[in-house]
Amino acid sequence: MKHFLLFFLFTLSLQAQFQINGIVKDSHSGKPLPFATITTNSGSSISDVDGKFSINFDSKTTFSSFYVSYLGYQIKKTDYQNGTAFYSVFLTPLTAELKEVKIQNKNTALAIIQKTIALKDQNNPEKKLQSFEFKSYNKLIVSANPDSISGKIDSAIVKRTRNGVYIKLDSTNYKFKKTVSKRHLFQTEKVSQFQFGDNKLKETVLGTKMAGLKQPLYEILSFNLQSFSIYDSKYELFETKYNSPITENSFRDYDYKLLDTIAISGRNSFMIYFKNKKKSKAKGLEGILYIDQHSYAVTKAIMRIRGLLDISGSHEFEYFPEENLWFPTHKSFRIIKGKNDDDIRIFGGTIQFDGDVENNLKPRKKQPSDYIYLQSETYNFDIKRNITVSIPNSYFAVEIEKNALNKEESFWENYRKDAMDIRSQKTYSELDSISVRRKIAHRVQFGKKIINGYFPIAFFDLDLRKIFSYNNHEGFRLGLGGVTNERLSKNFRIEGYYAYGTKDGIFKGSLGAAAKIDQKDNSWMGIAYTDDVREIASTWFSIEKKPFKIYDPRPINISTFYNYVSWKSYFETRKIPKTESILELNHADITPKFNYAFLYNEKRYTAYTMTTAMLSLQWSPLSDFMQTPTGRIEIEKRFPKFTFQFTQSLGKLWENDFNFSKFDFKTEYEKKYLNGQKTALLFQAGYALGDIPLTHLYNTSPNNITKETVIQRITFGGKNSFETMFFNEFFSNKYALFQFKHAFNRVTLFKKIKPSLVLVSRMAWGNLDHPEQHVGLNFKTLHNGFFESGIELNQIFNGLGLTTFFRYGPNQLPRFEDNLAIKLSYVLNLGF
Repeated sequence: MKHFLLFFLFTLSLQAQFQINGIVKDSHSGKPLPFATITTNSGSSISDVDGKFSINFDSKTTFSSFYVSYLGYQIKKTDYQNGTAFYSVFLTPLTAELKEVKIQNKNTALAIIQKTIALKDQNNPEKKLQSFEFKSYNKLIVSANPDSISGKIDSAIVKRTRNGVYIKLDSTNYKFKKTVSKRHLFQTEKVSQFQFGDNKLKETVLGTKMAGLKQPLYEILSFNLQSFSIYDSKYELFETKYNSPITENSFRDYDYKLLDTIAISGRNSFMIYFKNKKKSKAKGLEGILYIDQHSYAVTKAIMRIRGLLDISGSHEFEYFPEENLWFPTHKSFRIIKGKNDDDIRIFGGTIQFDGDVENNLKPRKKQPSDYIYLQSETYNFDIKRNITVSIPNSYFAVEIEKNALNKEESFWENYRKDAMDIRSQKTYSELDSISVRRKIAHRVQFGKKIINGYFPIAFFDLDLRKIFSYNNHEGFRLGLGGVTNERLSKNFRIEGYYAYGTKDGIFKGSLGAAAKIDQKDNSWMGIAYTDDVREIASTWFSIEKKPFKIYDPRPINISTFYNYVSWKSYFETRKIPKTESILELNHADITPKFNYAFLYNEKRYTAYTMTTAMLSLQWSPLSDFMQTPTGRIEIEKRFPKFTFQFTQSLGKLWENDFNFSKFDFKTEYEKKYLNGQKTALLFQAGYALGDIPLTHLYNTSPNNITKETVIQRITFGGKNSFETMFFNEFFSNKYALFQFKHAFNRVTLFKKIKPSLVLVSRMAWGNLDHPEQHVGLNFKTLHNGFFESGIELNQIFNGLGLTTFFRYGPNQLPRFEDNLAIKLSYVLNLGF
């Protein structure tokens, strides 16, 4: 979802009124000096890791000169010269060679950091204070500096003919510069109240406005660009967590260097540079920590990541002598493009990168996306400490007040740090006008629904999953289905589908209706009738919402289905914090569509009736949620996630034939890395007690067809299926499976050949009580375990990939080729 949101930001497409840039170098070696201090009459800043710096001013008249200092070098004053926008400042080393000071036989910087770590709890507001609250003002923009963009209209030869040369004018940069000279590409503001108590921090949004949208995209308001606290053991920057440079084991990850001392709020601070020890391309965090010389609290911090993106975040603090405490008062965040030889996608918008000159790739012409940056500024004020704080609905990380969307301009004037400049004013007026003219709000809502698999048509959302599919039982399954949307009613919905199988020649479908009974908890009560088919022994978690796919490859090979005709009533809610749940009562007539009979109480069942109660619940304990005027949103998807499901037959109620209970459980864990790699773990288990037919047992998701040769068995691979396990080979009434996946970053072999390597291992154990009750299919049990491992090469060319898996262990087959599975994969990029 966030991919789509920033696609919107960048395609809608802090600047200072005046800016100069420069670089600081050693006068002898000519090498850049990272994190040199630049001081002006209005404050101070530092150069980056490459020695580069920028200074912003309200007007040229407020700026006459600046000073540059660096530990071990003479301070240099540089005067402003009219018309000069870039300054090269060369510093001269001090004549007396500096000797590194030692404290208790430890490097000075290490000793300071050790003291900082030891005193963390005394300096951390969330540890030292029992409670606090404050208000904050945030402004986020997507923009570009017009001064860095060439406004030249280029020409290019399109083709040569006998009649002459055809020239095409390229005015892309000219138009882009003209646009960003007048306004930003996107802009949003937010005023919030933060409350801390009982070790919980909650944000309540008091007011918000978003250029071009009367109804804001709530997900944008929840972007977690950087950590609130600098003292957490994990520091989060752009939704990726890193070991903090002041956590207990930080010496394993970071090198430290004392650069200088500087006065902040009248108190001296050590200026310590830290850098990750990793030598890999993804180097991790680096930056500057300013440490109070008396309390060893952090008085300022600058964090940076350089890689595919150049990401930086800063934190500033105010000193409160009553508590001897530095409290965060300002933070900023900025993203610009980094160094790479490939295009990347940030929030769904493509940013291009220069070619790798070292590999003799020609640098390409710069495009407007090269100049775009995202910047966020947050100011905290009205800070109150150790007061009585009452936090309503504390299980929400963010809550938006109902009237937050309708604030007058006077409200914003009270909270803005600076008066709204002309460029920002035009951003609102022009984007609002463009939004109406181009129906941006409608397009945004349209895009959100497409991502979830629906195509809106008036008051009806067409379900794209129902249009077309294929399996070995039904053949081509053609259908039409969907659900009514908010244009018909926000509190009532009708949903259903109708489908036809070209191979079985049977129509099937479903029709249901539901009413919303609680807006805040998004609670619905509904009923539905269904006449359809389903794969035998498949595990089905009712609470899970399957991600939208244009196609689902695994069902192509399935041949064994059962028909079910069911009536159900259900209640779904998010009443319990951090959960979603469904309670369902179901009556179904089951008819296997293959040769099968279940022997029970000296009777042979080829068709049967089941009346059951089922509770399905998904719990996301580490995720953060936002309460909006339209419902609850999971704003920070964190792992692990847990899914529970319990099914109980209801005795003799409504002609129920069997007595049984089923317990199903699944947990997932994912870790994404900034360099594009991802690790995913899956554990799943089920236990069925009582007398239960094969149709409702477990098959652990096989995906291999019974053919003689490996080539004949080549089909499309699934996501979490056992690729070397044959259909109907194993059945269980109790099982457990585990899956490990690690996806590496895409590797460029040729210009259009960029595969993604994924390593996969799967294993499962299980057993089946009373296998003699099941007649008609020959199968085995999993009591010895099942093991397979493989390699996926995804997206080799135009989304197509190739995977290979091998089966080993106790259930390995005698012929080598029967243990081998080769599958195709396909990844369709919708551009979101």
